[in-house]
Amino acid sequence: MKLMFPLHVRDLRISDPYILADHESGYYYTYARTINPHMFPGQKMDEGCFHAIKSQDLINWSEPFLVFQQGSFWADLDYWAPECHQWRGKYYLISSFRRKGSYRRCQCLVADSPEGPFRPVEEEPVTPNGWHCLDGTLYEDLNGRPWMVFCHEWLQVFDGQMAAIPLSEDLGSSVGEPHILFYASEAPWGNALVGTQGGGGFVTDGPFLYRMKTGTLVMLWSNFTKYGYATGYARSLSGDILGPWIQEPEPLYAHDGAHSMLFRHFGGDLMMSLHCPNIHPEKRMLLFEMDEDGDHLRIRNEVTGNWYTTIRGTAQDYRYRDECIEAPCFRVSPCHSRFVPSDEAE
Repeated sequence: MKLMFPLHVRDLRISDPYILADHESGYYYTYARTINPHMFPGQKMDEGCFHAIKSQDLINWSEPFLVFQQGSFWADLDYWAPECHQWRGKYYLISSFRRKGSYRRCQCLVADSPEGPFRPVEEEPVTPNGWHCLDGTLYEDLNGRPWMVFCHEWLQVFDGQMAAIPLSEDLGSSVGEPHILFYASEAPWGNALVGTQGGGGFVTDGPFLYRMKTGTLVMLWSNFTKYGYATGYARSLSGDILGPWIQEPEPLYAHDGAHSMLFRHFGGDLMMSLHCPNIHPEKRMLLFEMDEDGDHLRIRNEVTGNWYTTIRGTAQDYRYRDECIEAPCFRVSPCHSRFVPSDEAE
C-alpha cells in the first residue's frame, strides 16, 4: 500500500523552507524547484518549474507534485526560495527568476489553490530594471497596501541592501520607486567580506516580516558571521515598512542555519523554519517553537529532531561521536482539528 506521506522531515533535503499553514485545507505546504529527486525521480527536471509537498503534522510529508512549469515564461534559471502567500482570496507564489544573460529578478505567480497550477500575474518582474535581486517576500502595510521586500544583491553593490517596492493590488507590477531600508553592514552580528564562496561582500538574504503581539514590526533576515550562516532581525521604529530600522545586536540563530520565516501552526504556537547547515547536499529543515518576550523573539526548542544531525558553526565541535536520532516533540499538537481524532481534540 502506497503511503500518502512517505517523506519524513528527517530525510527532507530542502533550501529556504517557507511554510504555508493553509487553514482551508488543513495542510502545511512548502515549495522548491525539486525536492529529494534521488527519492522521487519522477519530478520534472528539463525546464523551470516548482514542486510542492504537503503535510498534516509538519513531520510526515507527501511526494512532490508539480505546481508550476515554465512553458512560455521568460525565465529558465534561478528558481530560488519560493514563498506561497494568501492574498485577497488567492495564492501567490513569489520567487526569484533569471534568464541566461540577464540579472536575477523577483516576480509573483498566482493560483486559486496552494496546489496550483500557478501562472504569472504579469509577464514582467516587479523588481527594478538593472537591479540584481533575490528573495522577494510580501508585506501588507498599515494602510492595507502590498509591498515586495527583497534583497539587492551584494554581488552588484558589495554592501547588500534590504529594499522594498510598492505593488499593485493584484501583485503583478510595481507602482512606485524602490526604497532601501538598510544595509547588511549595519548588523553588529554580521561579518565583513563573507559571501557564498568565503569572501566577496556583505550579504542580505531571506527577509520575512512579522508583527509582534506588542505591535512592533520586525524583519527576520540572514547574513554571514565568522561562524557561518545566521539569522538576525531588525525592528522598525515607525512600526511600518519604511522604518527607520534598528538591528538587534546579536543573532537569533547562528549555527550555520538561516533563511528563516515565522508561522503559527494549527495548534496556535509560533514557529520558525530555516535550513541548516548551509551546505547544499546536507540542507535540512529545522523547525523551532518560538516565544515573544516584549519586542524580542526567543527560541524555545527545536522540534524536528534534526538539529543534532545538521549542526555546524559554533556548536559543531560539541556533537557526540555516536549517531543521535531524536523523535520530533511538540509542546502543542500541530495537526489541524479536521485530522485529529475526536478523543484527542477534546
